[in-house]
Amino acid sequence: MWKKASAIVIPTLIAIGIVGYMLYRVWDDLLLTLEHAVIPFLFAAVGICVVAWVLRGFRYRFILNGLDIRESLGFSIACIFVSQTANLIIPARLGDFVRMLILKHEDDATYSQGFSSIVVERVFDIIMIAVLGAVALPFVLAVLDVPDWFITVIIVPLAAGGVFFAVLLWSGRLKSENRIVVAIQRMLDEVKQVSLNPRALLTLGGSSLLIWLVDVLVCYAVVLMFRESVPFAIVVLAIVIGNLVKAVPITPGGVGTYELALALTLGLAGTPVATATLIAVIDHLVKNLVTLVGGVGSIYYFGDWSMDLLRKAFSREIEKEETFGR
Repeated sequence: MWKKASAIVIPTLIAIGIVGYMLYRVWDDLLLTLEHAVIPFLFAAVGICVVAWVLRGFRYRFILNGLDIRESLGFSIACIFVSQTANLIIPARLGDFVRMLILKHEDDATYSQGFSSIVVERVFDIIMIAVLGAVALPFVLAVLDVPDWFITVIIVPLAAGGVFFAVLLWSGRLKSENRIVVAIQRMLDEVKQVSLNPRALLTLGGSSLLIWLVDVLVCYAVVLMFRESVPFAIVVLAIVIGNLVKAVPITPGGVGTYELALALTLGLAGTPVATATLIAVIDHLVKNLVTLVGGVGSIYYFGDWSMDLLRKAFSREIEKEETFGR
C-alpha cells in the first residue's frame, strides 16, 4: 500500500516543490508583472491549444487506421484526452496505458495494437520536436550562447530515432519461441505496418511537426500576453527543451521540470526572471487545464465504464497474462 502511495505522492511533491520554489523566489515581481498582462492573448492561447488537440486526433486516427482499427475523429481525440488526463495524476506516463484498455473495450483491439499505437505516436513526437529544435538552434546560436547540454538534449532523440527505425528494419529477422520475444516481435511488426512506408512517414512526420508548431504558438501567445519581445526561434527552442526534459517521467505530466526548463531557456534571451517564470507556468497551466477539461468531457463521451478503466489503470490491475496475450 505504501509503495503504491509513495509512487504517486513523491513525484507530486517534487513537482509542487519545483513550481513553488520558482514562484516564491520572484513573488513580489510576479504580482507587478501580472498587472500589465494583456488578457485577450490568454484566450488566444486556449483556442490555439484546442486546435493542437484536434490535430493530435487526426494523427491518432491515422495511426489506428494503420492498425485496421476504424474509429471517428471524436473517438481518437477523446481517447488521447483520457490518457493524457491520467498522466496528469499518475507518474511515469502510465496513463498512456489507459488507451490500451479503451481500444480493447470499444474495438476488441489487442493490447499489442494499443501499445503499438502509443509507441508510434511517442516516437514521432520525440523525433519531430527534436527536428524542430535542430532547425531553430542555428538561429538561436546566432544571437546568444546556449548551454552544451541543450545541444545534447536535441541530438540524443534524433540518434535514438535513427536507431529505432534501424531496429524496425532489422526486426523481421528476429525468430524465437519465447513468449515475451514473440510479443515484442508482434508489436514491432505492427509499428512497422503503421509507420514504415512513404505515405505514413510523410503523414506522421508532417502532422507531428505541425502539432509542435501549434504548441509553440500557444507559448508565443503567452509571451505576447506579457508584452515580451522574444524572438520566435527562442520560443521554439524553449518549447523543444521543455518537452524533451518533460519526456523524462520524473513528475506527473512533467509539472515542475517543464516549467523550469522553459523559464531557463527564456531567461537566456534576457527575459526577466519573474516574467519567464510566469510565461512558463501559465503556458503549462493552459495546456494542462485544456487537457483536464477535455479529459472530463471525454469520460462523459465514453460513459461510466471509462471511470472503471481509469481506476483499473491507477491500481495497476492490467494483468501480465492479458498484456502479453492477445
